[in-house]
Formats: sequence, C-alpha cells, structure tokens
Amino acid sequence: MQLMHMRKSAHAWKNFQNETRAIPCFTTLFSRAGIQYALDRHNSKPNVGIERDGMKLDTLKTLYTNELRDLYNAEGQLLKALPKMAKAASSEELKDAFGKHLEQTKSHVERLEEVFEDIGEKPKGKTCRAMKGLVEEGSEILQEDGEESVIDAGIIVAAQKVEHYEIAGYGSVRTFAQLLGKDRSAELLQTTLEEESEANELLNKLAEDIVNPEALMEPELVGASSRR
Repeated sequence: MQLMHMRKSAHAWKNFQNETRAIPCFTTLFSRAGIQYALDRHNSKPNVGIERDGMKLDTLKTLYTNELRDLYNAEGQLLKALPKMAKAASSEELKDAFGKHLEQTKSHVERLEEVFEDIGEKPKGKTCRAMKGLVEEGSEILQEDGEESVIDAGIIVAAQKVEHYEIAGYGSVRTFAQLLGKDRSAELLQTTLEEESEANELLNKLAEDIVNPEALMEPELVGASSRR
C-alpha cells in the first residue's frame, strides 16, 4: 500500500514537473518538499464519519438534531446580546425593535425545546461558533466612538448578519423536519422562520427610512456646526 502510494506520488510529481516546465522561476518560488506535501495531501483519502461535538453525522435525523442544537445555543447567545444592542442604540425605533425581537427570541427557545421533545433529544451539547463570532463582531461596534446615527447603522448591519444566519438555519431544519415526517415541528420552525424574516425586514425599513439617511447627514451637520 505504501509502495503504491509512493509510486502515485512520484507519477504525480513527474506530471506536475511537465506541466510547470514553461514557468522558469517556479522551482525557485516553491520548494520540492512543499510541493510534495501538497501532493501527499491531494492523494490522501478524506476522513469519513468524523465526529464533532460528540455526534457522528451518519443520518439525516442526526444532522437535524445537530443543527437544532446549533440554533438552540445561538438563540441563547442572542438572549444575552439583544439587551446590550438595545442599550447601545440611539434611535428609539431601533431600541423598540430589539426589545420586540428579544421577546420573540424567548418564544423561539420555547419552540425549539418543544421540537426537541418531539424527537426525544436534549437541546444542549453544542456551541454555535458562528453566532459567537457574530456577537463578538457586533460587540466591537457597540464599543466604538462616533456619531450616534452612524453607530446605529453599524448595529443594524451586525443585527442583520445574525438574522441572515438564523434564517438560513431555520429554513434548513424546517425542511429536514418535513422530510422526516415531523409535521408539528415543521410548523413550529416555520413560525420562527417567518418571525426572523419579519425582524430582518423591520431592520431593513429602519435602516432605509431613518438610520441611514441620518447617518448620511451627519458630516453635513458636523460641518455646519464647525463653521458657526
């Protein structure tokens, strides 16, 4: 087996040399050892059935459960982040939007717990790294100094990134529930998906009608003040 692998690598290396012969400086830019490493990586078989977070993704139900746990943890993180976003926002309309979505998020968690009961699984056991990164990125905006409306515009960007992630996640698990014949769960997940979409549309409207126009006016207002 090892001899066969070495022959394949040697053959691949020979073909690689022939293909790159027209580039005179190629071998001065990349060492043979580095190229051989790339060839070995290419020839190696991918790992099958890798386990992450203690779960082997071998059935659709397993993937479904894994994604539900991801969303459950994401919603938990969002419950902590939304009050901070509301506090940092200057626009009253934006504060109200975050307050409304906080209450919706509590309902999202309750629905997910009902979905987990439907499949006989526990909701905990996974950390949503994507949401963790999005929340951390949003926290950077909250700590920035600047004009209030510009900061609000940045907060909306961060919030919409979160909404887009959740919309994608809920759309997927809703479809999995339908395929697995979990009609009640599919209805619950569809309700949450619609609320996430509505939240995103509300942020769009606030950005277009209020926050972005005010942010655009900030330089003019600052310039007018400095000329007085």
